[in-house]
Amino acid sequence: MSLSRIGKLPIAIPAGVEVSVNDNVFTAKGKLGQLSQDVHGDVIIKIENGQVIVEPANIPNAGAKHGLYRALFFNMVKGVSEGFEIVQELVGVGYKAEAKGQQLELSLGFSHTIVMVFPDEIKVETVNERGKNPIIKLRSYDKQLLGQVAAKIRSFRKPEPYKGKGIKFVNEVLRRKQGKAAGK
Repeated sequence: MSLSRIGKLPIAIPAGVEVSVNDNVFTAKGKLGQLSQDVHGDVIIKIENGQVIVEPANIPNAGAKHGLYRALFFNMVKGVSEGFEIVQELVGVGYKAEAKGQQLELSLGFSHTIVMVFPDEIKVETVNERGKNPIIKLRSYDKQLLGQVAAKIRSFRKPEPYKGKGIKFVNEVLRRKQGKAAGK
């Protein structure tokens, strides 16, 4: 019995992507790279008719992992075929970002610059236009790693609630506070 609406959906395998399951390891291989995920005995994976079907095993609490594994497999298949992109914006006077190969140099109003080195799976690019906020574009086929790196960059200077200064995701809506009352 499946409780997960997401887990019930089959995953279509796009052209140019190879999917396999060996010794409880799900592997997706495509033009952008290769990803693999350990699978516990909570789910049964079937590959048929160009689709991956994830079913819960007939053991207690197997439904709890059903939707999770289906989502992980979907992200792997999409990642190796299309890839993922996260765009961040630096809001603040004097904030700068510069990409040098696999390094990102950030100037965020501290007394020092922050240098971050990226793994080979992630491609970084910066856009600096005059009169606009600097933008950082991160691309990868591994969604989990991409999200972790983006969260780490954001943690260097989280957006503050009064002026909104800091590193934010593009299209992120920030809750703003009014600030101190002007007087009586």
